[in-house]
Amino acid sequence: MSESIYEILDERFRRSVKLTEKLDCLWSEGRWTEGPVYVPAYRSVIWSDIPNDRRLRWDELTGAVGVFHGNAGTYTNGATLDRQGRIVACEHGTRRVVRWEHDGSCSVLADRYDGKRLNSPNDVVEKSDGSIWFTDPAYGIESDYEGFQADAEQDGEHVYRIDAQSGEVVRVADDLTCPNGLAFSLDERQLYIADSGGTRYASGEHHIRVFDVSEDGRLAGGRVFALCSNGFFDGFRLDTKGRIWTSAGDGVHCYDPDGSLIGKILVPERVSNLCFGGLKRNRLFITASASLYSVLLPTSGAKLL
Repeated sequence: MSESIYEILDERFRRSVKLTEKLDCLWSEGRWTEGPVYVPAYRSVIWSDIPNDRRLRWDELTGAVGVFHGNAGTYTNGATLDRQGRIVACEHGTRRVVRWEHDGSCSVLADRYDGKRLNSPNDVVEKSDGSIWFTDPAYGIESDYEGFQADAEQDGEHVYRIDAQSGEVVRVADDLTCPNGLAFSLDERQLYIADSGGTRYASGEHHIRVFDVSEDGRLAGGRVFALCSNGFFDGFRLDTKGRIWTSAGDGVHCYDPDGSLIGKILVPERVSNLCFGGLKRNRLFITASASLYSVLLPTSGAKLL
């Protein structure tokens, strides 16, 4: 394929992609795909088709797609793999964060804060100390499309941390309009959080902010790291160089750690989320509108600490 799917804005991006590599559409039968997570033990990508209330699995060895989990009222959104290889996921329908254990059972990690139900947990990441961090906008309770319409019990849309030892749920950020995707810097001294408030509110937020992380898990700062030049940021991940690969309206945008937008992978559908996978973590899996895409890169996703 030609260079047409790649938009080179800085020479640093030219070395991050292979211009002859094509964008593969692996599956395209959904309504709104989200939450991809690569599971090495399965050699598979698992992702959500939220309005259809199902999780799907694409087998890397055979290319087969099947339903992994569905019709359970969970309306699962963002997910990650913890350091023991278990899937941690955000469920709009049940308004909780859960972990799927190795024996197939499901453990509830969080469903309330201060005695009140969460809104609809959206995206999640694990820190190396075992704590779980997640965002809690209200997408899943606004209507019956991605969950169940309901009144909010929280006083806003915030970011939370689940303590690895006690399981206590702590609110760590309360000054975002609609917190969405999140990821730690390579050294975990910073936390990047997307605010997609402009999708629902007149405030118009369409940026990623970056917060300083203290040793005791508190956040400080919160300067704007990047403004989305097309649509809104949603989910994102980092590579081994600390570059941020993020969803946007016209594809995947790549940012250098200095905040520069260095390039894009153009995708024909609105991108919601992405993850690195494959044996070398150098295959980028992309959920976009109705589809699951992938592209092979000469760079790899960041390792778990």
